[in-house]
Amino acid sequence: MTGPGTISIAGKEVPRLGLSTMRLTGPGTWGAPPDPGEALAVLRTAVHEHGIAHIDTADAYGPHTAEDLIRDALHPYPDHVLIATKVGMIRPGPNVWTPLGRPDYLRAAVEGSLRRLGTETLELCYLHRVDEFVPLRDQLGELAALQREGKVRHIGLSKVTSRQVRVALDLVKVAAVQNVLNMSERYDPVLELCRDHGIPYVPCRPLDAGRLAGTYGIAAALQWLTGLGEHLAPIPGTSSTKHLAEIVTAFAE
Repeated sequence: MTGPGTISIAGKEVPRLGLSTMRLTGPGTWGAPPDPGEALAVLRTAVHEHGIAHIDTADAYGPHTAEDLIRDALHPYPDHVLIATKVGMIRPGPNVWTPLGRPDYLRAAVEGSLRRLGTETLELCYLHRVDEFVPLRDQLGELAALQREGKVRHIGLSKVTSRQVRVALDLVKVAAVQNVLNMSERYDPVLELCRDHGIPYVPCRPLDAGRLAGTYGIAAALQWLTGLGEHLAPIPGTSSTKHLAEIVTAFAE
């Protein structure tokens, strides 16, 4: 895959274009995809044909569906591929997302992701959302404990404010931050904070669920993001191998 360079995330040098697996589930990010075969093909094509080496997922996608698909499609994982997942969110129903950062739950969630992904260590594990009812010190402290035990290699943060990042930096080494950033939602002060601290910034929803592709075109939307700094690594999502090919081609322009 050609395109604007590579980036080091969680100790691996990967192409800047990654793949989100959020779209590889049913409606409302709930349950199985309408075409499981196509979902598996998206993952296999991304890695084996397009050279994508950064696969982003979460235990909440499905829940559990996306992690299961990743294992079915890609296990055993090539050494150069980074599988990043997230914990700290429960799913009461379709389109419903509830943070849950109790240390015992985070530990159980990590153990579940390890089993579903079929690995002994999560290379990059994000705190999916900060639970406002649990001290951040306790949430990250549990992930740090899991890191010391070898079950998590690198810790990331998702959907966080600048204040939360600054607090986290005093507690753990932050390997990556994943926040929403795109041409519709153009401002995030965390972007500059990450640049200042040498932290990779992973923009989720870079195409705003496809809306920006129609308004500006895929290439323009992705080029706007990568033009904001070499520390950005966008992760567009898709459920279609055809659309994936269009994204890869546009990113290389």
